[in-house]
Order: sequence, then structure tokens, then C-alpha cells
Amino acid sequence: MRFIPTFLLCVGMQCMLFAQENYYTVVAEKGDGIFSMLRKQGLDPVKHYEEFIILNKDDIKDGSLLHIGRNYKIPISEDSYKTKGVQVSTTDQEEKPLFDAELGKMYHKSEALKDAVYYLIAEDSASAQNHFVADITKNLAAELLEQGATVYVMGNTEEQEQEVEVDQTQMEKLGSYIDAINKRYLQHQGKYQRLLVIRANGILQSGNLDVSVYHHDKSEQGQRLAENLQNVFKKNSAVKKSEINSKTFEDKSTLFLAKNTLPAVSMITVNKHTKKSTENAIPVRSDKRAFANWITDGILKDYAELSLEE
Repeated sequence: MRFIPTFLLCVGMQCMLFAQENYYTVVAEKGDGIFSMLRKQGLDPVKHYEEFIILNKDDIKDGSLLHIGRNYKIPISEDSYKTKGVQVSTTDQEEKPLFDAELGKMYHKSEALKDAVYYLIAEDSASAQNHFVADITKNLAAELLEQGATVYVMGNTEEQEQEVEVDQTQMEKLGSYIDAINKRYLQHQGKYQRLLVIRANGILQSGNLDVSVYHHDKSEQGQRLAENLQNVFKKNSAVKKSEINSKTFEDKSTLFLAKNTLPAVSMITVNKHTKKSTENAIPVRSDKRAFANWITDGILKDYAELSLEE
């Protein structure tokens, strides 16, 4: 007779533990409503509104109002921007959410890229003066997340990245990228996955920029993405040059990356525009937000074309 109550008690405790694993708590601040609280946690408020109501039914007044200073349960979800937008450390491959305070300003735009995974590498030879590549990489990651994609930004940014470079050679850092990317590629096997390198060469100041797009000569997928990116930049160029085409990798480090990573690799290089700029470069204005939007447009076009073919 004692077995049944004990068994039921164990089952009940397991259910409680399981339930606790499905949410975490945050404190409501002045001005918080259900929509703003969910958005600040990286969740689509339309999708998770009902679940939030169920979890917090005893702490909501008048059907939708929150109590300032009270704890509220936030559902743990795989579609949270905190889960899908990740920064991967170069040294120990530790993951952390790419966005925090910015989440409240991000909106779910579509599911166009829900089955797509992107790996972004930002390289800036003058990061202390520029911040250009770090900024557009973060803007791009936000745009891709809002279209439903999963995004991994490889390596630390800005001052943290400079510290990492002191301890690691370029090839060691590339080896860390390759290990981390391939591991995650296998976890997302079956999905559309691409690696994009964004590289700035030299100090970028106000004025036009020169953009070139590259791919590995043995990768049709990398070439397709490069050509779609190329076409978007040409469309938005300060000077129309229809004869410009994407190029193939030539430098040792990028070739090493392309040959050893599982996803197809494409690269965008950015240089300051001068009178001596190469004829094969595309001149564009130095607008960080527009730059990220152009890359997003090229990515959306690439993914849409592949979906139509399938």
C-alpha cells in the first residue's frame, strides 16, 4: 500500500522538475507589458503571448497588466533570439547570446530563413579605428534573426578580439573557427548552411567604400551566394559597372578556411575608395545599416533561388 503514494510522489516531483526546466524568471520593470517583456527576452510576442499568460495567470491584473517588481516566468524556447543568435568564443568555444539590451528593438519579420544557418566571421585589420566590420556584422546578424535564421558570430568583437589575437596566431584562430563551425554544422545537418567572411583592409573613414566579393573556385554553393551578393552591391553602387564579377579566393588563410570547413564559404572585402581603387571593386556609400541590408537582400535571394530549384 505504501508503494503507490511513494510512486505518485516521485512522479509528481519529476513533473515539477520538468516544468521548472521550461521557464526562467525575470522581474517586471516600469513600462513593461507582456509584449515588451517577451521581446526583451528575444521571443516573438505574438507566438508566445498565450504561453506567457498560462505560466503567469496568477500574476497578471486586468487580463494583461504586469506588477512592477514582481517575478514573471519566461518560456524557454528554441526560437528565442538568445538561442538562435550566438557569439562563439575563439579560445574556448563558449557560447553566449549575441544580443541583450538590443532585443527590445528587434521584431520578427518573417520565417523566410527558418531552415537556414549562417556563420559570420568579422576580420578588421584596423578595428580600433574602424568598428565598421563589427557593427555591420552585428546589424547583419539582427537582420537574419528577424528573418528566422540561426546565426553564429565566430570570435569576440572589438577590444576582446584584440586581446585574443595576442595569444593566437592567425592559423590557430582559423583552426578554432573550423572546429567550432564544423561541430555546429553537424548539429544542423540537413539545413541550408553558409559561412560568410566580412573583411576590412585598412582604416575606413567617411566617403565611398570599395567592395569585392569572393568564393572558392571549387564551390558552386559559395559561388552562387557570392554572385547574389555581388548583384545586390552592383545594384546599389555609386557607379554602375555591369562587367564586374565575383572573384575566387587567392590568399592562404581564406583558402585554408574554405578547404577545411563543411559549409560553403563566401567573402566580402571592404576597402577605402581612392582614385587608385581597382576596376574590379564596387564603390558603395559607407552606410553601416544599408550595408547590412544589402547583404541580407543577397542572402534572401540566394536562399529563395535554392528553394525554388528544390
